[in-house]
Amino acid sequence: MPYFLGIDVGTSALKTLLISDEGKVISSASVDYPLLTPRPNWAEQDPAIWWDAAVRAAKECLGRGKEVVGDSLVVEALGLSGQMHGSVFINGEGGVLRPAILWCDQRTEEQCGEINDKLGFNKLIGITGNRAVAGFTAPKILWLRRNEPEIYRQVEKVLLPKDYIRYKLTGEFATEVSDASGTLLFNVKERKWSEEMLDTLDIPRRWMPDCYESTKISGCLSKKGAIALGLPEGIPVVGGGGDQAAGAVGNGIVVPGAVSCVLGTSGVVFWHSEEPLYDTRGRLHAFCHAVPGKWHLMGVTLSAGGSLKWFKDNLCPEEIEEARRKGVSAYQVIDEKAEAVDPGCEGLLFLPYLAGERTPYADASARGAFVGLSLRHSRAHMARSVMEGVSMSLKDCLELGRECGVEAHRLYLSGGGARSPLWRQIAADIWEKEINVVGANEGPAFGAAILAAVGVGVYQSVEDACNRMVATEFAGNPLPENLDLYRDIYQLFRPMYSSLKDFFMNNRKILEKHY
Repeated sequence: MPYFLGIDVGTSALKTLLISDEGKVISSASVDYPLLTPRPNWAEQDPAIWWDAAVRAAKECLGRGKEVVGDSLVVEALGLSGQMHGSVFINGEGGVLRPAILWCDQRTEEQCGEINDKLGFNKLIGITGNRAVAGFTAPKILWLRRNEPEIYRQVEKVLLPKDYIRYKLTGEFATEVSDASGTLLFNVKERKWSEEMLDTLDIPRRWMPDCYESTKISGCLSKKGAIALGLPEGIPVVGGGGDQAAGAVGNGIVVPGAVSCVLGTSGVVFWHSEEPLYDTRGRLHAFCHAVPGKWHLMGVTLSAGGSLKWFKDNLCPEEIEEARRKGVSAYQVIDEKAEAVDPGCEGLLFLPYLAGERTPYADASARGAFVGLSLRHSRAHMARSVMEGVSMSLKDCLELGRECGVEAHRLYLSGGGARSPLWRQIAADIWEKEINVVGANEGPAFGAAILAAVGVGVYQSVEDACNRMVATEFAGNPLPENLDLYRDIYQLFRPMYSSLKDFFMNNRKILEKHY
C-alpha cells in the first residue's frame, strides 16, 4: 500500500502527516517554534528553525508510522504546504540572508502605497486579483531594497516558506500557483508570473522560482534531503499549496458551493471558484486554487485563534495552572468557564485586530479592543467575547462573499478553534449556518499529502481524491433562541472599526515616533 507524507510549515509549528492512499491518517507529529517580534508591527522567523523542525517532525512521524504498519511502509511522494506570503531571501550560494518576514508583519504600509501609486488600484486588481496589503511578498522586497540595501544587493532568489523546505529537500528553486498568487507578483488569471508587475517594481525575474500547478512534481528527494529525513533518495516532491489552498483540499473544498472556514492562528473563509473572480474593491483575496485550472476567493481575519492564544497566554494564569493540575489543555478550561456566560457577554464586544486586519479593512494600523467592559465582566466573559468577536469578523468575510456572488451552501469548519464545541456553536449562531467538521484536523498537511497522491497518479484528479479520502461529519445547527440577539450585536460590531479608525492611525504614528 502506498503512503504519502504531508509537511506544513505553520506560523507556530511545523506539522507532518502520514496518510494511506485511502486517506487514513497513519501518524502525525509537530514541532513548535517561536514567532519573533523584534519591533512593533514586525514578525519574523529564522528559516533554519523550519528545516530543523521539518527533519525532527518527519522522522518522528515516520517512526510512528512504522510502529503502525511495520517495515513495509513505503512513502511514494511528499507534499508541501505552509504559511503564505513570507519572504525568504537567498544569496548565490543558497544561504539565507536574514530572518524571513512573515505574513503577519505590518512594516510595509509605505511600500503598499508605492505599489498602488505605480500601478493604480484598478490595474493592480486586474493583474493580481488583489490590492497591496502589508503581509504580501512584493512590498517586503521593496522594504528590503530601501531599508537593508546591503542585503538586497546579495539577493538571488526569493522563496516562500514551504518552498525553502522544498529547496532543502530537493535542491530545486520552485513554487506553485496557489502560493505564488499571494506574492502580488503573479498574474492570477493567467496562472504565471507577471512580467508587468516585476518590471514596474524593478524586481529581477530571475529571483522568482519556477512555478508549477500544485499537483506537478517539482523535484525529487536529493541525497542530502533523503539522509536528513531517513527516506530513500529520489522520492517525488509535488508542488503542494499555500496553507489555505492546501487546507481547502484537505477539507474537500474543491467544488462550487463548498466553503471552508479555518479557525487557526488566522481565520480564513475560502470559496472555491470555477473561474477567476475578484472583488473590485479588493476586500477579498483572489488566488489560484491548488486544484489545477480552478481559483478561489478568500477573506482573512489575521488574529482568530491567535486572539484566543494571546488571551490565554497573557490573561489566564489561573486557567493554565488548573489545566496543568487536571492534565488537560488550558483551552478546555477556558471553554468550560466561557460556556457558563450568556451569549452576548452582557454587552462586551471584542475587536480581533491584534495584528492589523485584512478583510474587510486592509488596515495595518488596526488594533484589538474590548468595548463595553463593566464591573460585572470576568475573564470568562472576556474569553467568550473573543470567540464571538472573531466569529463576527469572519461573518464580515461571509457577507462580502455573498456580495461577490459566491454563497456558502456547505460550510466546513477546521483548525484548532474547531475543536471547541462552544466555539463551533457560537459560529453556527452568528453565521446562521449548519456547521460541519472534517475528520483530519491537520488540514494543510492533509491536503498536501492528497496533492502528492494525485501528483504521482494514484488519483486522476484532486476532486476524485477528495471524494475518496476526505471524511466530514455534521457538527451543529444554529440555535433559534440566539439568532435575534446575535443579529443585534452584529449591528453594533460592524461600525466599531470605523469609530476607532482615526485612533488606530494616530496611535501607530505615536508608536513609530517613540519606539
